[in-house]
Parts: sequence; structure tokens; C-alpha cells
Amino acid sequence: MTFGKGSGATILLVEDDDAIAESMAELLESAGYKVVRTDNGMDAKASLERARPDLIILDLILPDVDGLVLCSDLKAIADVPIIVSSATGRKRDTVLSLKLGADDFVPKPFDIFEMEARVEAVLRRAQQRGATNQPASPPDEIRLGELAIDRSRRRVMLGDAELHLTPIEYRLLSVLASRPDEVFSREDLAQLVWGYQDASVGRTVDVHIRRLRVKLGSAPVPPPPIISVRGFGYKISTEEGAAAEATPAVAS
Repeated sequence: MTFGKGSGATILLVEDDDAIAESMAELLESAGYKVVRTDNGMDAKASLERARPDLIILDLILPDVDGLVLCSDLKAIADVPIIVSSATGRKRDTVLSLKLGADDFVPKPFDIFEMEARVEAVLRRAQQRGATNQPASPPDEIRLGELAIDRSRRRVMLGDAELHLTPIEYRLLSVLASRPDEVFSREDLAQLVWGYQDASVGRTVDVHIRRLRVKLGSAPVPPPPIISVRGFGYKISTEEGAAAEATPAVAS
């Protein structure tokens, strides 16, 4: 199928504002798309499995789940392009959306014709990637050296050993491994793992990172190291034998 205007592509619209959802659905359907609407995270996951959409348009402010957490969950279920659209005024939400795999971020209020153009562009890029890329591993798997994270089964292997992680440890590892060598602040990790931040977030993240390192270190093969970047946060490194703690460079 050739994606674009009038292609008949299926779009999953996750939006809890009825007026916005109605106008967007009308616009997209008039352009030849099939629209599946839902207004909460639980139904969004079910609709993703059932409708198998070609694109997701996702609001961040939903009644039952943090939209950033849902973005990560939807990407774990299926490798479907996502456009995040939200009225949030926090710049961090734009950055985190893109880090979690969103293909575009459209702030509200938006021009409906600009949204239509962005939908066409994202669908076109997704088709081009599908035609040219031959990934070494399936889209629901993250692989980093000997570390393999099967997101569809929520299973983590290090070499031939399966690691038994808590749900929080699993989410922390998945977030870090999804963007190797990229530094996540403690606040970023808290937002992505728990869906909120509070005053004690830094210490909580540190505790879970320590436990995760212990479990990774118990495997028979060396894990990709989780590096503390002093004053910033954490990253998972692709360099073997990297130090556990790094200090950011200071300009002279």
C-alpha cells in the first residue's frame, strides 16, 4: 500500500476531548483515511491489537494513564509511527516524546491542515523505512551486545541467562537500552518509568539503578554498563569496560 492522502491508511486517534476528536476524525476521514477513536489508554492498547493501525495520533493528557508512559507501551506492543499532540506547555514533554520513539510532536492548538500534512509526511517516511530497512532483530526486541530485551514477552536475556527483574527494573532497563549512550536525567527516568515526579525522585531512581546493576552483574557474561554521569543522570554504554561513573567535561 502507498501511504499518503487518500491511501486508506488506518489511524488510531487517542484523544479524550470530544470536540477535538470529532474535528480531527472528520478531517482525516475526508482525506481518505480510516479513523479508529478511543479516549483512554486501556482502550488504546486494545485498539492497537485489534485494528493494527498504520499511524497513531496520541494526546498526552488522558484520564487513566500518563501519555508518555502510554507512548512507550504502544511502541513496545507494535512498531507503529506515533504523532504526539498535546496542549502541555512543558518543553520536556516534547523531548521525552521523541526519545520514546514518537515520530513527531504537534502542540495544541494546531492548524488542521498542518496536522493533515504532518500525517502524510509521517506515513510516507514510515513506508520508506519499511522499503529500505532490513532490521537485524524484530521491532519488539532491543539488542545491545549480549543483552536482549524481548518487549512483547517482557523477558530480558544476558547471554544465555534470563534475568528476573521487577517491573520497575525492567522499565528502567528498557528506557536506557532503547537509546544507548544517551544520558537520561533522573527526572526523565522518573517520568518514563513511574509517570510522575516528586521531591524524592533522585534517590528512588538511584536505589533501583543500584539493584539493576547487581542483577546485570550476576549474569555469566559482562553486561553493557550503566554509567552514572555526575550532575546529569544515567546512560547505558555501548563501550565495553566503561567506568561505572563519568564526570561531564568542563569547558576551559
